[in-house]
Amino acid sequence: MARPTTLLRDDATLRVSDAGDGLAVVFQHGLGGSEAQVAQAFPTGAGLRRLTLECRGHGASGLGGRRPFSLSMFADDVLAAADQAGLDRFVAGGISMGAAIALRLACRHPDRVAGLLLVRPAWIFGSAPVNMRPNAEVAGLILDQGPDKARTIFAQSQTAARLKRQAPDNLASLLGFFDRPDAAPFAQILADISADGPGVSESDVASLGVPTLVVGNAVDAVHPLSVAHKLAAAIPGATFAEIPAKALDSTRHFAELQSEITDFLHAHANFRSLIPS
Repeated sequence: MARPTTLLRDDATLRVSDAGDGLAVVFQHGLGGSEAQVAQAFPTGAGLRRLTLECRGHGASGLGGRRPFSLSMFADDVLAAADQAGLDRFVAGGISMGAAIALRLACRHPDRVAGLLLVRPAWIFGSAPVNMRPNAEVAGLILDQGPDKARTIFAQSQTAARLKRQAPDNLASLLGFFDRPDAAPFAQILADISADGPGVSESDVASLGVPTLVVGNAVDAVHPLSVAHKLAAAIPGATFAEIPAKALDSTRHFAELQSEITDFLHAHANFRSLIPS
């Protein structure tokens, strides 16, 4: 039976990717990412079913009319996609923004989430973390000046100079926001999400009782390794893994990320209940 490839939420038509059979994993992209980002990061092979919703204004998904954009809105959309797919219980995960969405789902819907895969987290508990300021800066420039002029201004900024030295992969991602064909409308998403948070407390996270993998890497100013360490320390029994920096060796980064995810999913016997008989 063909699986739905779209989800209608309010007036937004959202694109869904749902492939494979076996252990159900709902795995989300980062801010500005898409299904393509997830496909690069998530392991392929037998025994896994991966569902990814391209969030509003990402990939092939529409913006819709609701404002402001928020992590809670995106998380509700993801849960609706899981409902449409018939996934009563699943492992939730994602990269950066996707990790924040997964964390919110686990805290708000503990009956649905059996495990967590938190890759390169950018948020812990609060809203507008300092590491998201470069995204907010880019968003503000685009909204005020338009993408072409904004790009010139940002390229000459202290933020760009610092990231060129300290986190070139982050700088490349930020410069890509100016080049998007939808740069102006996407800038509102960038601004809203950068100012937001997952809406969970330290006590919420301390109450989590599911197997959790937190993955971080160095040479990343938007997703500091310290955030990954702190989040792993806040979640009871979480497994922490540091992998090579994407900025230094992207091939090794993705190979080791896929290996860490695969090993984690295979290590926990209670995930077997999520596999259809």
